[in-house]
Amino acid sequence: MNITIRQLQCFREVMRTGSISEAARTLQRTQPAVSHMIATLEDELGVELFERQRGRLIRKPEAHYFLEEAEHILDRLSKTSRTMKEIAGLEQGRLRIACMPAAANYLMPRLVADFVRDKPKVNVSMMMRASSVIEEWVASQQYDIGLAETPPINRALSMHTFVLKCVCALPSDSPLANKKFITAKDLSGEPMATLHDDHPNYHSTRQAFKKQGAELNQRFELRNFQPALKLVEEGLCYCICDPMTASGYLERFDDRAKLVFKRFEPEVTLSISVLNPAHRPASVLASSFIELLLSEIQRLNDQFG
Repeated sequence: MNITIRQLQCFREVMRTGSISEAARTLQRTQPAVSHMIATLEDELGVELFERQRGRLIRKPEAHYFLEEAEHILDRLSKTSRTMKEIAGLEQGRLRIACMPAAANYLMPRLVADFVRDKPKVNVSMMMRASSVIEEWVASQQYDIGLAETPPINRALSMHTFVLKCVCALPSDSPLANKKFITAKDLSGEPMATLHDDHPNYHSTRQAFKKQGAELNQRFELRNFQPALKLVEEGLCYCICDPMTASGYLERFDDRAKLVFKRFEPEVTLSISVLNPAHRPASVLASSFIELLLSEIQRLNDQFG
């Protein structure tokens, strides 16, 4: 069976008007073209839908039955067409986002809020997890977008990678707060809050101190940088953290911030990546949000770098 949309539209209009000529006028087609559409539709269905009596069309019971089916199909196609246009226009759809703790409290919610503010039909699932879990979720196509510490090469993942330049968090009343940048020598022997000993950022921090012959005094060992900032506020330590954590803190406290963030030398880095499934093309909605996320991460790196 090879019934076309045009045939269904012609049939529905003939049923509505009861006239080939009226239907042709409404559809802006010729009368022979509409007659041909109805005839070929009847051939496809194997049943007569109309009786022709002295130039008039008499609707048969089969036509009334088929009208319900035709209207259902045409209405469904119309709704689907509208939905696809809304999706193409970023007005409808669903985003599934998984992100690391450093971005979960402020960076990612702010970007999502900005993105969906004028898109009331866009729904978002946003989860905070460890980077290893995010890698697994995105690779298995459970999530559209992930923001995580850079994983090993994985053929199931597409990655946009950034090497973030970390900054030094210190109390605003610290004697070091007026310096343009902080060095490892400035912090030699001072209590520090760092990530755990197996983390690449810890090794980068340790290497920076070693390069300047400074002593790294690890007083607090943590899984992420966010609790470190409270310890720094209390004057218990210093911390060399990523710019996402620093930006989130400043957004939260604004002019009430008790900490300042300074460029740190020698450079300490944290490699992060925006992830999406390699074997499934990103939706228009996901691609648009990824562009926004990439731009924001680059802006943060430039701001604090």
